[in-house]
Amino acid sequence: MKAVCWHGANDVRVETVPDPKILNPRDAILKITSATICGSDLHIYDGYIPTMQPGDIIGHEFMGEIVDIGSEVKQLQKGDRVVVSSIIGCGQCHFCQHQMWSLCDNSNPNAWMQDKLYGFGTSGIFGYSHAFGGYAGAFAEYVRVPFADFGAVKVPEGIPDEKLLPISDAFPTGYMGADMCDIQPGDIVAVWGCGPVGLFAMRSAYMLGAERVIGIDRFPERLQMARDFAKAETINYEEIDAGEALKEMTGGRGPDACIDAVGLEAHGTGLGGLYDEAKQAVRLETDRPHVLRQMMVACRKGGTLSIMGVYGGFVDKIPMGAAFNKGLTFKMGQMFGQKYMPRLLGYVIEGEIDPSQVFTHRLPLEEAKQGFEIFKHKKDNCIKVLLKP
Repeated sequence: MKAVCWHGANDVRVETVPDPKILNPRDAILKITSATICGSDLHIYDGYIPTMQPGDIIGHEFMGEIVDIGSEVKQLQKGDRVVVSSIIGCGQCHFCQHQMWSLCDNSNPNAWMQDKLYGFGTSGIFGYSHAFGGYAGAFAEYVRVPFADFGAVKVPEGIPDEKLLPISDAFPTGYMGADMCDIQPGDIVAVWGCGPVGLFAMRSAYMLGAERVIGIDRFPERLQMARDFAKAETINYEEIDAGEALKEMTGGRGPDACIDAVGLEAHGTGLGGLYDEAKQAVRLETDRPHVLRQMMVACRKGGTLSIMGVYGGFVDKIPMGAAFNKGLTFKMGQMFGQKYMPRLLGYVIEGEIDPSQVFTHRLPLEEAKQGFEIFKHKKDNCIKVLLKP
């Protein structure tokens, strides 16, 4: 089959690789009908995610048709159309039983790789390095889905892939970001990053009862999408200091909750931005925490910081004094896909939201390298790239 393989920073290639096979009776084999490049894939593309090996198949946001199942798969059958969570969960451990799927004890055979860095291992993730299980990813014609009964959600015929595909990752990630804010009537929520996850976080904040939502970015087309798709107010942080703008927009109080939908490659301005980029370039700092710093200072006293942008290692110059003295609550983590996917599927079926609006570019799998370049450099007003095997 054809698959997109990683060979180093900014080097992905479409190659011919062996077809996946059933390795465990709980596996299913999926023929992929649609996949999409996630912002987290850019961290791999840019070389910031460790334990990647040349030839690894990448990609984790996908859907398709079941073409084979193991003997212990009970909820699926051949021919089922499914959307698959990017997070792999066993369904049986303490964390899966408590709906914390990305903390699964059993789905990551390489959990030991995380022990020294994180203290404990977390779940497996499709196509996201050997530290997260070494699973083959979904930028391919076929993929093996472990614990298929607990990761693949059946979806109805007649709804285009484009409306369903974001339920695999971007939509539940944004929704979880809003859900962790414990939004109360009248709340104001600020979201850093107007990419796909940020856009879904904004829409989700309104779904969960926010009175006002403010999106922060620097690209005009993304800010426009935030206004059109998410009905958010917006701030261009290259034109005005985001912290000062938020204080003015909230009557001097600050947002009730702040969501980070950017992560470890955040772009800063001025000396702070140059400091982070220089330290990350020479690996004195693995992640650029500009958004984290800004949220900790901008959030109102007693507010909540929800962190859904991916961080992998270590950050510097964090204003813990502000967080401590203001009594801020931090919530964060890889998304609990299986917890949210059925609910979000209902929203799509009922017509409450059309997730396909975030797709601006559609390319065949063979042009994945071009898709990465367009997405990374925000060319041609790109918001999100759909790949078709």
